[in-house]
Amino acid sequence: MHNSLRSLFLAAGCCLAWMCSSLALAQNTPPENPPGSENSALDPAPESPVDKALRVGKALEQQRRWQEAIQHYEKSLKVLPLNKQITERMQIARVHLDVTRRYCDRSFLESVERSTLAQSLEVYQDVVAKLETYYVDSVDYPKLALYGTAFLEVALTEKDFLSKHLSKTPPAAVENFRRNVHRLVFGKRIANSSELRNLVQLVAAQAKEQIGLNPTATVFEFISGSVGLLDPYSSILTPGEYKEIMSQIEGNLIGLGVELWAEGTELRIVDVFKGSPAAEAGLLPGHYILDVDGQTVLSIGAKRAADMLRGPEGSRVKLVISSGGDQSVAIEVPRKRVEIPSVSVAQMQDSQVGYVRITNFQKTTVNEVARAMFDLSSKGMKSLVIDLRRNPGGLLESAVELADYFLDRGNIVSTRGRNTSENRIYTAHAAGTWDIPLVVLIDGDSASASEIFAGAIRDHDRGVVVGQISYGKGSVQGVFPSDRGIGGLRLTVSRFYSPSGTGISQRGITPHVTVPEETPANPSTLVALKPPSDTGSLPIEPIPVGSENGTKLTAQRPVLQPASQPGPQGKPDLVLDKGLEIARQIVRQVPSGKAR
Repeated sequence: MHNSLRSLFLAAGCCLAWMCSSLALAQNTPPENPPGSENSALDPAPESPVDKALRVGKALEQQRRWQEAIQHYEKSLKVLPLNKQITERMQIARVHLDVTRRYCDRSFLESVERSTLAQSLEVYQDVVAKLETYYVDSVDYPKLALYGTAFLEVALTEKDFLSKHLSKTPPAAVENFRRNVHRLVFGKRIANSSELRNLVQLVAAQAKEQIGLNPTATVFEFISGSVGLLDPYSSILTPGEYKEIMSQIEGNLIGLGVELWAEGTELRIVDVFKGSPAAEAGLLPGHYILDVDGQTVLSIGAKRAADMLRGPEGSRVKLVISSGGDQSVAIEVPRKRVEIPSVSVAQMQDSQVGYVRITNFQKTTVNEVARAMFDLSSKGMKSLVIDLRRNPGGLLESAVELADYFLDRGNIVSTRGRNTSENRIYTAHAAGTWDIPLVVLIDGDSASASEIFAGAIRDHDRGVVVGQISYGKGSVQGVFPSDRGIGGLRLTVSRFYSPSGTGISQRGITPHVTVPEETPANPSTLVALKPPSDTGSLPIEPIPVGSENGTKLTAQRPVLQPASQPGPQGKPDLVLDKGLEIARQIVRQVPSGKAR
């Protein structure tokens, strides 16, 4: 690490974020066994868990597989909590992913192209103003400057950014500027947003003068960095992403109706929604998309190809599909409005136990569960298993409403923020409560809104929680629209607490009955969870509550999700088996439930 960058790190109060720049290039990481450093065959040095985690993660970074690297580091931190080296590498991967995400998004590129320097600086000042008003923690102006610098430095290593803005600039000049740009920011006294804006304008002018970089592009990296390194859940939303969020409020989107794994040059279908254009065209999980509208995934990359699947309702996209062998087929698929179910499974497991699997929390969740409950009750249900495994969260109010469905009194969740308008206590009501015996299944991928529901059920002893400790995502985000060049802004505005007052962040929900985790899924079987499934982007989720404080959501964790149902095919589902066993035991002890 460069000494100047290490000083910058220390000056930031041991903040990891800016270090993304000093460690940004995955190809700069040393090879696994550099010449002259081979271990002795007679006395091989044992590899520590930290070294192994870093080795595997850096290998993913070298392949520029940022999504997989993030997931790997997150899983490693479950075992090695608060490890500084792993946390730093995860931050690095997140910055790279953010830059590549935006520069594969046509709506973002169009925003940069049509914005002037003055307009982009207005966007920046507007973003900082929202941070000052709504962000859960106080604004640290020098850190915002460092975060923006980190994003700019990483962008200057990414081929999509370079090809867009600096294709004619000598690489050596770009690298020299990248290595020294922090000097423009380091040590500057920044007392307010005006001084911060002036500093960003100075950096933009220097980038223009030294390497010919469009000043607007520089400012947009500072805009993205000012939010993207605050916490794992805050970010800039491109216009395309913001539109998708608004569609998701209603539980639908315009697209093909598929979930995708998009990483590197692999664009694979992992799920197809029932009744969607993709289903009607005969697409199946496991199919690979090789070509989109005449451009091969191999040549343009999976994320850019996934972005090309976007388009207006009624338009069509030409695809070349392979099932993994040597043969392929060309098809044309229309883009239509696709309904996205929140309840993916609702069925009787036997004559007395019902089972409902909720994949995410959205506007339609409570109504879907209600329909399922009445249907299963008519079939003799006397106890219910709700499966929240691999559910990354969603709408705050949907989780509250669903918990209210099963609780007749007491607090469900409380939220606390720096802005007093974010301090709220959500309580249950007796009317319409179901008192049916309940079992809730969770795992390490159950997050956010899932944890609100599971935490309320656990704290009130309303049911038995089974599985593994949940993810530990305990914050609420607000989505703020923008008409000044970006689609919107997603900010952490508060943190939430279970009825007992316990913070969820970094702790998660501990089940009543723990079932050891089975063999982890192979990263190649993971996808970005719907609904942005036909865009290749990370998951995002809205809540349909408009207010001056922004649309509220619980910000499902930005990590990858297994696309399949819990339990590998052909293998026993130990968590479900235990949950069903407990549900059957309860049936023998408790009268059948009903709504009152």
